[in-house]
Amino acid sequence: MYKSPFLTEIYTFMLARHYSKRTIETYITWIRSFIRFNNNQHPSKLTSTDIERYLTHLTVNRKVSASTQSIALNSLIFLYKRFLKLPLKNMTEFKRATRQAKLPTVLTPDEIFLFFKHTPKHYQLLLGILYGSGLRRVELVRLRVADLDVDMKQIRIWNGKGSKHRLTTLASELIPAIQHQKDKVNYILKQDLVRPNYSGVWMPDALSHKYKGANKILAWQYFFPSNRLSIDPESGKIRRHHMDESMVNKIVKKVAKAAGIEKIVSPHTLRHSFATHLLLNGCDIRTVQQQLGHADVKTTEIYTHILKQGAEGVKSPLSYLTLE
Repeated sequence: MYKSPFLTEIYTFMLARHYSKRTIETYITWIRSFIRFNNNQHPSKLTSTDIERYLTHLTVNRKVSASTQSIALNSLIFLYKRFLKLPLKNMTEFKRATRQAKLPTVLTPDEIFLFFKHTPKHYQLLLGILYGSGLRRVELVRLRVADLDVDMKQIRIWNGKGSKHRLTTLASELIPAIQHQKDKVNYILKQDLVRPNYSGVWMPDALSHKYKGANKILAWQYFFPSNRLSIDPESGKIRRHHMDESMVNKIVKKVAKAAGIEKIVSPHTLRHSFATHLLLNGCDIRTVQQQLGHADVKTTEIYTHILKQGAEGVKSPLSYLTLE
């Protein structure tokens, strides 16, 4: 998996304990960075002081945000406490990052109209769910057929950010397209099932043991499957994974360009727009918080700032002048 036997050992350790692949990749990225910063010394030979020095380096030299520094710290705490089982002192002697996150880019309702006007028909459901339900990119591609409840007009999100589950709204206008997509997934599944080496869709260990054979029924298939079969790196079995996240990025950027939108648009821009437009239409902030899956309402409050005219709702004095 990795050129370094040490990093490969960490990968195997985390995989056996059912960490998500995204978490594994993130932790190993920061652990590798920490090792390189310390001239490739083995972490067992380093101390809490070396960690503090590294965290200060991230702030002073790499100018990372507070959230990024926190992720790096969590990665190293895992390395020492869980993997190496070495004690760490209470680390306080490092410069904490203070750079705040940027205000989100949001499309206006008119820009959203243009965006979907220029969306090819075969991408309208994909992007419609992304904007219409406020999903994160990874939540979108991980959707299973059973997660879309057309009767209750809601989507079930399992193990979102922070490993939390939630329900979010589903636009009724998408229901015909959802049924068409389910039929498409079912057709692909029937083709896969006749392949002698096909092992079914990937499922978490607990579920694969609890629901024997469920990985070959429609309800558990990815709603946006990959165009081709691939080898599961964990088991070596032939499976059909979900579409790649990078494809969602490319689709969004291509559509935004075709629509002539000059803002920098990403999949997360559609999520930001979803939240802002809910508030614009009178939805209360607690409901928006729940829809987005934010742990703290303060995270959601950033969208209220976007809706204010000017700085904190103050009208510019220039607006009161009559200029000729």
